[in-house]
Amino acid sequence: MQRNETVNGPRTILVVWMVLLVGLLAGGCDRRQQAPPPPAVPEVVVETVRTHRIVLTTELPGRTAPYLVAEIRPQVNGLIQKRLFKEGSDVKVGQVLYQIEPAPFQAALDNAKAGLARAEANLPAARLRAERYKELLADKAVSRQDYDDAAAALKQAEADVEYWKASVETARINLGYTRVTAPISGRIGRSNVTDGALVTAHQPLALATIQQLDPIYADVPQSTTDLLRLRRRLEDGRLNENGTDQRKVRLILEDGSSYPREGTLQFREVTVDPSTGSVILRIVFPNPEGVLLPGMFVRAVVQEGINQQAILIPQQTVVRDPKGNPSVLIVNSEDKVEQRMITLDRDIGDQWLVSSGLAPGDRIILEGMQKVRPGVPVKVVATGAGEPEPGKPGQPSQPAAKSN
Repeated sequence: MQRNETVNGPRTILVVWMVLLVGLLAGGCDRRQQAPPPPAVPEVVVETVRTHRIVLTTELPGRTAPYLVAEIRPQVNGLIQKRLFKEGSDVKVGQVLYQIEPAPFQAALDNAKAGLARAEANLPAARLRAERYKELLADKAVSRQDYDDAAAALKQAEADVEYWKASVETARINLGYTRVTAPISGRIGRSNVTDGALVTAHQPLALATIQQLDPIYADVPQSTTDLLRLRRRLEDGRLNENGTDQRKVRLILEDGSSYPREGTLQFREVTVDPSTGSVILRIVFPNPEGVLLPGMFVRAVVQEGINQQAILIPQQTVVRDPKGNPSVLIVNSEDKVEQRMITLDRDIGDQWLVSSGLAPGDRIILEGMQKVRPGVPVKVVATGAGEPEPGKPGQPSQPAAKSN
């Protein structure tokens, strides 16, 4: 009995090892027969390219300038008797600003009037003498020389009358110049002279300066490069003129706020500044509240024209190579990734305006660019910004924002 148990023990162990070996071999064959699962197709979100109608604008820095400027200077010599305005106030045309001592000029006017009266008193006698001598000359009662002397005396008397009339008018004008008046309406600055100051006619130093601030100018420079580019786009048909609205200009103030009133582009300067290579645009803005002051730094938003077929894409879809060339990843008709080089015009808000490289209907990868590379098949799971996929009913296009 003990011998059978001894013999059966090794046999049992051998059977167990054989069963395990067969199981291992069968498991290895099963693993070799199972194929690896296929890789998952990356999922991306795309945006379909569409065209938009946008108004292109250019933002140009500049400064304000008064609409009219008048430097007040005396036209006669004398002492300032009284200043008759408040510095920094608004004055009207014809308002008296300074009073120059008028006494010497009043005396000159009185003297001229007296001389005119004396000349007019002598004129009738000279005229009668000349007429009488003319009658006597016909009867040969007087000599020809006597008549010529009488005629010359008449002409001299008439000339004296005209001379004193001119003297009276000159004296009256000079007396009027003692009242220094405002030639324009506007805001007057500080006075450079005080009461009792001696002034001379047409002196270099202005007594004060008046500036008309409503309306007011904004002078902004535009480079000739931008000007030529704009003309080329208009000639090529890439931009259309916006009629009278193209002359409307918006203004951004120094603190970043928008000026509430629109201005009108008056003209472009015809001469290029050789130091800056730019021309000046002069724009007129209404300024009834006096918000704009001369010399303020402003930014004018000038309309270039209308692009009827503008292509706008989100800025995050654009990548650049080491040389800075922009490109985007698109999903082609075979649902594979394709890299497309593009040309950018400018940024408009959070979007890029594309000049070339894209066409309506192209699907730009908006999300998931990190998971794909050119040539890899992808699965489009959604469209961004409410854009429909190609072949599906489209949504009405929204007006694009103006460029900054």
